[in-house]
Amino acid sequence: MPHEPIRIAIVGTGNIARIHMAALTKVAAPAAGAPVKAEVVAAADIDEGRLAAFAREHKISATFHDAGELLSEVRPDLLHICTPPRLHHEQALACLRAGVTALVEKPPAISLRELEELAAAEAPAGTPGGPWLATVFQHRFGPGQRTLKELAASGTLGRPLLAVCHTTWFRDQAYFDVPWRGRWDTEGGGPTMGHGIHQMDMLLDVLGDWTTVSAAARTLARRTQTEDVSLAHVTFGSGAVASVVNSVISPREESLLRYDFENATVELTHLYGYGEGNWRVTPAPGHADAVLAGWQGEPPGGRSVSRSGHHAQFREILTALRAGTRPPVETADSRRTLSLVAAIYASAFQGGCPVTPGDLAPGTPFYEAMNGGRAAW
Repeated sequence: MPHEPIRIAIVGTGNIARIHMAALTKVAAPAAGAPVKAEVVAAADIDEGRLAAFAREHKISATFHDAGELLSEVRPDLLHICTPPRLHHEQALACLRAGVTALVEKPPAISLRELEELAAAEAPAGTPGGPWLATVFQHRFGPGQRTLKELAASGTLGRPLLAVCHTTWFRDQAYFDVPWRGRWDTEGGGPTMGHGIHQMDMLLDVLGDWTTVSAAARTLARRTQTEDVSLAHVTFGSGAVASVVNSVISPREESLLRYDFENATVELTHLYGYGEGNWRVTPAPGHADAVLAGWQGEPPGGRSVSRSGHHAQFREILTALRAGTRPPVETADSRRTLSLVAAIYASAFQGGCPVTPGDLAPGTPFYEAMNGGRAAW
């Protein structure tokens, strides 16, 4: 019923689940702008102590040690999957088969094959109520990103020419000493998969489909099975080109996106989330009035959200579920982003040779696994 809250469950009660809970609280606050009622009714985790502490803190009465048992006993409207990447496919698939919409942290799966299996388990197109799969790519939902996407699509900024997408972060060796990190079979890759994927998703959200990728990757400073740095040259269908760098060995951490359009340069510098003050717009001569009027206007969706973050996406997901429509970010969007990750790995493993979407078709090595079934670098 429309007046009843959306019933949410969470599997995995570590740090990211706490971020989810904080975001859900923010969505429900009166200042959120037409909040949608939701309640967390159950949680699951294999770590009994962690689960008990989480449930006490957030007043969750129903707890389980298995996601399948939770789905069977509780049947929520939405399951937040906050577990390590290797579990995403299995748990999301169980959700969809149970008729429950799944919201999964990035990456939604650790291979294109796994993601396609999830897409096949969703409700057919046009079916109201789902179930569907949505991926957490929260940086799409800040006002600056939405304004940029709208101005790019409208032609106000002119043709896109050049872009920079650099995720230069720092993680020490202890970070990679966690057993499931830095392994192809459990995490699906290194910083290209687990860190830079957010910036690359923002890049693709604005520039659209990529056509060719040439890349290199190295393990330079950490003891890890995967890369700790990658660099790629990406060409888009529009003809624009981009430099993409992903690193976890950079002491001065920064997330940088820069777009050079015919009519303006738009830059974003932040770290783990951005506000309006993190953007800079430089119009080309003769285009200041149109560009600045567009940038300073009301952002799509209004100004009730001032920063990127989980709460901005969660609000839209809950609104969509209340309306019985597919929530963002849908599987096709996630596949475009995950395919760029796969292309970077495919090119790097093959000495930097250009990779096209056709090289990642079903049955090809890098469709089946991000490392193409190969050993470490």
